[in-house]
Amino acid sequence: MEESYGARQIKVLKDLEAVRKRPSMYIGSTGPRGLHHLVNEVVDNSIDEVLAGYCRNIKVVIHSDNSITVVDDGRGIPVDIHPLYKKSALELVMTTLHAGGKFDDKIYRVAGGLHGVGVSVVNALSEYLEARIARSGKLWYQRYERGKPVTPVKCIGEVPQDKRGTEITFKPDQEIFGSIEFEEERIASRLRELAFLNQGIRIEIEDERTGKRESFQYEGGIKEFVKHLNENREVLFDEPIYLRDARDGIDLEVAIQYNKGFIQDIFAFVNDINTEEGGTHLSGFKSALTRVVNEYAAREKNSRQASLQGEDIREGLTAILSIKMPNPQFEGQTKTRLGNSEVKGIVESIVYENLFRFLEENPSLARLIVQKAISASRVRLAAQRAREITRKRETLSGSLPGKLAGCSEDDPQRNELYIVEGDSAGGSAKQGRDRRFQAILPLKGKILNVEKTHLLKVLNNEEIKSMITAIGTGIKEEFDLSRLRYNKIILMTDADIDGAHIRTLLLTFFYRYMPQLIKEGHIYIAQPPLYRVKNKGKEYFLHTDEEFKRLKEKLGDDKMEVQRYKGLGEMNPDQLWKATMNPQTRTIYQVSIDDAIEADRLFTILMGEDIEPRRKFIEEHAKEVTNLDI
Repeated sequence: MEESYGARQIKVLKDLEAVRKRPSMYIGSTGPRGLHHLVNEVVDNSIDEVLAGYCRNIKVVIHSDNSITVVDDGRGIPVDIHPLYKKSALELVMTTLHAGGKFDDKIYRVAGGLHGVGVSVVNALSEYLEARIARSGKLWYQRYERGKPVTPVKCIGEVPQDKRGTEITFKPDQEIFGSIEFEEERIASRLRELAFLNQGIRIEIEDERTGKRESFQYEGGIKEFVKHLNENREVLFDEPIYLRDARDGIDLEVAIQYNKGFIQDIFAFVNDINTEEGGTHLSGFKSALTRVVNEYAAREKNSRQASLQGEDIREGLTAILSIKMPNPQFEGQTKTRLGNSEVKGIVESIVYENLFRFLEENPSLARLIVQKAISASRVRLAAQRAREITRKRETLSGSLPGKLAGCSEDDPQRNELYIVEGDSAGGSAKQGRDRRFQAILPLKGKILNVEKTHLLKVLNNEEIKSMITAIGTGIKEEFDLSRLRYNKIILMTDADIDGAHIRTLLLTFFYRYMPQLIKEGHIYIAQPPLYRVKNKGKEYFLHTDEEFKRLKEKLGDDKMEVQRYKGLGEMNPDQLWKATMNPQTRTIYQVSIDDAIEADRLFTILMGEDIEPRRKFIEEHAKEVTNLDI
């Protein structure tokens, strides 16, 4: 029978029901990323009080049951009765989407959370939430369960007249989230970032599960942020260049420091939001930097250097760009690109004037920057010639590398590329795959560590050249996602230490030269098994020693035929297909970047020149190793 479709079938979800029905629309996912986003939403309210000039201290506590408390010494959420809605402002803010004080510039001139959905969404997705507000000598309290108030807003005591602030305690709802286990390091990383961006404020984190406590306070602000990012690199000069100015309602801070490496790291923020996709403020900064260095270079005596390109000038650059402004307009798929057109010219003008003046006053430092850029320019031109020669060879011999075993279908959305460690495993993968949509590219040994070398050497590496050609997008400034040949690029290495090292080298290459592939979710890691067990006609593929132990306990005294794989090359094509490559039975992990700044720091530690930070990292995380070959 045909179902009727009329006004009766149109459902309006009241209050916060819509959030509980479709949580991913509001927090991105119900996995770890969405879970940790809840903490960010509450902390961002405290940071808005910082930006308004009323808050100096914030504390975050992870309780033993994975509930969270966020305390600040801001003005405290108002508790008086709203004249229009006839209920307490606290209850209104906590239970109504798009209710808040950020929709005009009278309460908050600048704010990170501009959509008014933050804390009400946290409330909706929490098993319970408790709010305590200190205002005007009184302490106010209200409790909510799954977004609904279960007590009235009531005064529960008195406090000193000068004590004020907001305390929010919430426990994420396990009906919504698969796991509510918070990662202290993940939360601490964001809090550290906020402390850098807001000079002088104090942010604490306490993890009651482990007893760990950390405190972040940086009187040097973003200058210390740049030093933190460069702490494991050899820098050209000790103190970062710091510029600060304001124009047309926009406050701008820039900190710049060059290192002797080949990677550029520029992180841009608007009202403390990391604009990972860039935007008009970043464009203005890059244009100004290029103009300043070129003009300074042209003024040097006997300088015959042709015009330097932006990528030459940004090689080895670490920079933080932070602007505070009213009414930012965010664009892009993840709403992390600034779209205000007027900002480009303002930022460009401020950076150009202040940076040129600084270089004129510091000529020896300016010459270091110019020489670094000239050296990068020479390498770029040599790399360009190498690319042109490679393209000519590809045109003559066919565009794809000879070792690539392609697939028969032409649909990039369906096709997969397996990048496989070793010729032996590559041979098994070629035989075991589904030739319709799975392509195989075997790699010989370990690829070049791109963290330690310049572009020319990278482009001359045969294994890397094969990958770039097979993937089809190009790299760095030439990268074009529309030319991607494979929707999934799957790294398949041995389940041992050498395999992990090769995988890290590959991830370093993708992060530094094709980061868009990671951001857009195209990079995956295959999970080859450690064991194959046969018992009474059944076949099991197990990925860890713990899985093997559990199976032994389950099967008891039953006779088992056990094979332990030391590498992919020991698996025959049929086994490799069943355990690692069959989309119906395989396990693959998608690589994502939840925190680009922390990822950048870790790649520098693990793959950079300095040995001591790497040794310290290994010592700190040694107990977390699950499979160790000795």
